[in-house]
Amino acid sequence: IAEVTGVQTCALPILVLPFQPVPIINVPGYGDLCAVTVVEQLKIQSQNDRDKLADAKELVYLKGFYEGVMLVGEHKGLKVEVAKPLIKDQLVSAGLAATYMEPEKNIVSRSGDECVVALCDQWYLDYGEQEWREKALKAVAAMECFTDEVRKNFNSALGWLREHACSRTYGLGSRLPWDQAWLIESLSDSTIYMAYYTVAHLLQGDSFTGTGGPNVLGVTADQMTPEVWDHIFQAGPKPKNTKITDSALARLCREFSYWYPLDLRVSGKDLVPNHLTYAVYNHVAMWPRQEDMQIRGIRANGHLLLNSEKMSKSTGNFMTLSDAMDTFSADGMRLALADAGDSVEDANFVTGVAEAGILRLYTLVEWVKEMLGEGVLARDSQDTFHDNVFRSEMNKLLGETEANFQNLLFKEALKTGFFNMQGARDKYREMCGEVGMSRPLVLQFIEWQALMLSPICPHVTDHIWSLLSLPGSILSASWPSPGPVDTTVIAQSDYLMEAVRDFRLKLIAARAPPKGGKGGKGAASPQLPSHCTAYVAKSYPAWQATVLDTLRAMYGGRADSPPDNKAVSQELAKKPELKKFMKKTMPFVAFMKEKVGSKGLEALDTSLPWDEMKVLSDNMPYLSSSLDLEGVSLAWSTELGEKGEDCRPGAPFIAFRTEPSVALSVTNTQAFSGLFETSCPIMQDDSAAAICRRLARLERGLKDPSMVQLYRYTDPVMGPRLMPDCTTPLAGLTPITQDERFNIDLEAQIVKLGQLELGPGLVYRMKE
Repeated sequence: IAEVTGVQTCALPILVLPFQPVPIINVPGYGDLCAVTVVEQLKIQSQNDRDKLADAKELVYLKGFYEGVMLVGEHKGLKVEVAKPLIKDQLVSAGLAATYMEPEKNIVSRSGDECVVALCDQWYLDYGEQEWREKALKAVAAMECFTDEVRKNFNSALGWLREHACSRTYGLGSRLPWDQAWLIESLSDSTIYMAYYTVAHLLQGDSFTGTGGPNVLGVTADQMTPEVWDHIFQAGPKPKNTKITDSALARLCREFSYWYPLDLRVSGKDLVPNHLTYAVYNHVAMWPRQEDMQIRGIRANGHLLLNSEKMSKSTGNFMTLSDAMDTFSADGMRLALADAGDSVEDANFVTGVAEAGILRLYTLVEWVKEMLGEGVLARDSQDTFHDNVFRSEMNKLLGETEANFQNLLFKEALKTGFFNMQGARDKYREMCGEVGMSRPLVLQFIEWQALMLSPICPHVTDHIWSLLSLPGSILSASWPSPGPVDTTVIAQSDYLMEAVRDFRLKLIAARAPPKGGKGGKGAASPQLPSHCTAYVAKSYPAWQATVLDTLRAMYGGRADSPPDNKAVSQELAKKPELKKFMKKTMPFVAFMKEKVGSKGLEALDTSLPWDEMKVLSDNMPYLSSSLDLEGVSLAWSTELGEKGEDCRPGAPFIAFRTEPSVALSVTNTQAFSGLFETSCPIMQDDSAAAICRRLARLERGLKDPSMVQLYRYTDPVMGPRLMPDCTTPLAGLTPITQDERFNIDLEAQIVKLGQLELGPGLVYRMKE
């Protein structure tokens, strides 16, 4: 027989089928027969549906106890929570019931034996007392729990906690003052001992055991009577007949009042329903009229896994702290532990992450040394677009990291204060290109990066602090104050990065060879794009703007509550201006809903709050270098006609093209250079500088196109036929200036410099 939320089910239907359930409790949401209702809702077929039966019990029992109302008997109208102990007392008094207790689940001792509940005399703390519980609930409501789950667990424990056995007959602990045969059980005893921390340094002398000699106050243990403790902890009257001096008492009181109340208690999540809840109760009991003396914050953490598995000596999956530091170093360990997990979720220490973290720290130190080298950072100005973006991103990440540290979210703090900071630096370095990074900004980045990482990796960051020649130790440095965050330039930068990423993907597709046709014959490979035009939309087409306005109204100001597609379709069907676009509306709706999910309701704006064309034009060098094309131009989407509908504000459309060219052989004649002959396309009106940049893209050995010098054969006919002389390498060659222009004849496949035919090729050399 299995119990299902108050109803007995049996494998033999004949035993229960003649009987009908009798309603005795009304539960809001489940009616008078909650078991019948929930069995039907969960579609439970038999007692073999164990998982569903467990869910049914959890659903109904808690709600039935706190919200259920009696329908029958002398306690009709009372809540079950009130009626249950009354009925229990009546049954026990009449001899119709006996008190029976059992563990909530199977309990196994450290010796491996199964535990049972023993019937014996016992002292209990009545945590179910109504006034006491209400004060505890109020204290939890005012307490910082750091996660909603921890607060929920506290409230749940306060809801079911009643009598708790607070004593035992053996082990370590204090004797019960009124019954010396019993010891106070440890979970009940160790709830306010942190108050002792405030004065321990004055009383313990030089030893935690108190055997290190006289303490600084000259106070002995026997002088610390209950009256003295009341005076210290509860501002009670000054004890009479004490040998402790007034100055010593005043100092003890001052230390306690300075350090208390308890700002933060950190412990395991498994102690929330017992030890930590008892601590809340006992603080309320000790200081019932002093709300400012209650615990201000409790941070519960999960357990620690090693490589996604529970640590166990029997399986060999464990690591001592000493071994871990020998393997990964102290900072490597701290970095991996911070990255292992936050809040009450079980943290997962992964050795691969620790190894990668060490490499990241090493790379950071080496990069700092490189940046601090002489002449590396030559630019002192810091007023370009990318400078403003980098500065705002650093200010933003500094504020986010500070908030994460304050909330004890170390994984998030590591993400914003290290990984995201490194990402912002990498993006800044890439976008600066040939202009180079700003020296003041890079120095500020290094200093802030060290400070933001110092709570997690103090040794490495202190070393970086010394490399910066800053005074003292980083451990004594103050947290920097963030400057203003320009969200507009950050949004423009994000737009630019997203646009370039989209352009790159489309360029890869344009360069991909076509798929083979029928019969296994492949189509001819397309000419590689050399130029592109990016089209920008000032606003959405009228029908799309109507769809966006409708969607914004249906979202109701909440990005997390997307409207149902059916409801959207019905609403759009009512608008006559959308009649001829109905086939396009729902795909557009699906696309925009996805955008809202990633960017929020601002994705539904019909135009951007800044000039999209200006952002692209101001960053033309970055566009050209990123796409590795000969030329990039901009235009308005209105030039595309109907195709312009594919171009939306914030999502420019790009079209690639291949400009005609004539291939010319370009040869390097320098000895031992590793550079040989290559075929380089020459386009109409190319400059020598443009050809040098193109050569750098074709030849990996050419790192700096500004160091390339082009030459033509003085005699275009005989020059290429002569054997070069290493002693006079420039004989027969004429240098070409950077601004000279080339002309091409496509029909004859001839390249000219002005009106001079160049013959079969050119020569290039690296400047020495």
